Amino acid sequence: MASLIPRPWLLSQEEQNPAIATGRTLRWGVVSTGSIARTVTADLALLEDAELYAVSSRTQAAADAFAEGHGFAQAYGDDDGVPGYERLFADPAVDVVYIATPHGQHHQIARAALEAGKPVLVEKALTINAREAEDLVRLAGEKGLFLMEAMWSRFLPAIQRAFEIAASGELGTVHWISADLGFPCPPNPDARIWARRDGGGALLDLTVYPLLWPLGILGFPDAVDARGTLTDQGVDAQNVLSLGYSGGAVATLTSSLLAHGPRSATVAGDRGVLQTFGSVNNPDELHVHLGRDEERVETFDTVGTGYTYELREVTRCIQQGLTESPTMPWSQSVEVMRLFDGVRAQLGVTYPNDER
Repeated sequence: MASLIPRPWLLSQEEQNPAIATGRTLRWGVVSTGSIARTVTADLALLEDAELYAVSSRTQAAADAFAEGHGFAQAYGDDDGVPGYERLFADPAVDVVYIATPHGQHHQIARAALEAGKPVLVEKALTINAREAEDLVRLAGEKGLFLMEAMWSRFLPAIQRAFEIAASGELGTVHWISADLGFPCPPNPDARIWARRDGGGALLDLTVYPLLWPLGILGFPDAVDARGTLTDQGVDAQNVLSLGYSGGAVATLTSSLLAHGPRSATVAGDRGVLQTFGSVNNPDELHVHLGRDEERVETFDTVGTGYTYELREVTRCIQQGLTESPTMPWSQSVEVMRLFDGVRAQLGVTYPNDER
């Protein structure tokens, strides 16, 4: 049962701090001009050793508008049958690429970036299935290029601290974990989050966050039982995963695009309990109770909106010539996609990419 606990002690204070440069400036290329690209770009601008260099979109007008609004030097739209992202990858000045397209496009675009010799940060989930993830990892290894899934929550100080507390034994033996994330999202088969072709549904968009808690503390489960509610288009509107471990520990994870939830995480041990309230993926407080003792609350400040920490890690790794992050290695991204493939088989969810 291998834990995914991030190891902040491998990094110095300076290396963990997004506000402090750790090496040469990297020129970033951003693929997509959607909402997550806007949010991450704003955090990227906070890094002293990052330069907003190029952006691509399907239309030149959209790329130009994004570049002007965020201070990029170059903008690439589709031109004469050549996708804007391929034009961006052909620019020798681009040092690293961030891909923020829908899930269904991750494999194709990340593969093109690696083939062009560019290090890549791919928005979570890394791909739409394990086969695609395995292919990207194999190619990155062959090319000797950096590749990382943008599982930003794993790098947050509060979540690293939570995993550290659990690993320290302060809570005793952890016997159960629960975590949830949910909000009502208006049904719209044309919206990315509901579209089967894009990998829509709660699993790839939401479940990655509740799942982070048991994986970071207990490791990968020995058994997974999945239940869910599917839309007419065949994607999961909500799901509940029950994870079982050979040592007897259990975890329950709920993800929903139908209803609000408390968005909390609970880690229960035989000596104490740790809880977050209000944000399972970006908590600013950890509440720790040991036995019946008085509650201890640890608070955390976040640089930017929180994406700065994963961006610092990508920058640091590339500066040091690493091909994968010690905190978010390739093997774990692939194993998560295998777990999700198994969950989808239980739920009856398939994507067009599965047939390619």
